[in-house]
Amino acid sequence: MPRKEGQKRKLLVLLQILARETDERHPLSVPQIVEKLKEKGIEAERKSVYDDLNTLNEMPDFPYEIMQKRGRGGGYYMTDAPFELAELKLLVDAVYASKFITARKSKVLIDKLGQFTSCYRQEELNRKVLVSGRLKSTDEKILYTVDALHAAITAGEQVQFKYCDWNLQKKMTPRHDGQLYRISPWVLVWENANYYLIAYTEGRLKHYRVDKMQAVHQLPGTTREGAGEYANFDVNAYMQQMFGMFNGPLKKVTLQCENRFAGAMIDRFGTGPTLVPCDDGEHFTMMAEVQVSPQFFGWVAGFGTGVVVAGPPEVRAEMKKTLDRLQDLYR
Repeated sequence: MPRKEGQKRKLLVLLQILARETDERHPLSVPQIVEKLKEKGIEAERKSVYDDLNTLNEMPDFPYEIMQKRGRGGGYYMTDAPFELAELKLLVDAVYASKFITARKSKVLIDKLGQFTSCYRQEELNRKVLVSGRLKSTDEKILYTVDALHAAITAGEQVQFKYCDWNLQKKMTPRHDGQLYRISPWVLVWENANYYLIAYTEGRLKHYRVDKMQAVHQLPGTTREGAGEYANFDVNAYMQQMFGMFNGPLKKVTLQCENRFAGAMIDRFGTGPTLVPCDDGEHFTMMAEVQVSPQFFGWVAGFGTGVVVAGPPEVRAEMKKTLDRLQDLYR
């Protein structure tokens, strides 16, 4: 008996059909599967399809399961896809919310994510998340910058680049007349929808905003420095100390807060600091290490009278100076 066309790729095509064209609400009957295989140039009999379905389910390392829905409108569908729909929606939301990913690249990435579920569920991913005031980048080179930095971190090598700022013409211009920065990269972190590189340079660990780095080049044959400093470096603590990623002197600051702001303090500093109730029953105090900067004072001022810098005296005095200067501007 002559071998029918396409038998060598039959199982693979069947798997693709089940993955992309079925789910628990859209099963396919065996006759429908036979027809879809035929559309793809593969002749098949019903009995062979039943055998193939059993073969897939009996494979010991097969990561998915093919289920049968009985009754009217029943059939076969694949469950345990690589991603649950809720997981894909979360990833899609992250892509939409990331301002460093261009609108074009966002669409490409979301289309690719859609390939991990059925075509019916993919339609649910074609939604836009409202991100207030969020501007998408127009420069796709940041993706290659991130890739180059990951490669250097993995290889334990240094990188060089030009570091830029926005000018009044809304263009990125290199600092210090295009001077090349040479640093030892250690870790990439994502904060407030921006990528930051933590790197060792000039005897300490500093951070750089990745979208402001241009002409990033890995330096083969170099050795990354700062291993001792990074071994004692707590990335999470560092990020909690920063406000708007602006540097400042590191201080242990005591804040007195109204009880209703307990959640806001935990969101900002985590569950490490102790919240100590005050005698009035309406306030609590807490101590946290922060890098004191105008951005920190602005964050405190945003709570109005609900959060007060209680100490140390020099930080409290600097807070008062900041507020006095602001008051003078609006007289």
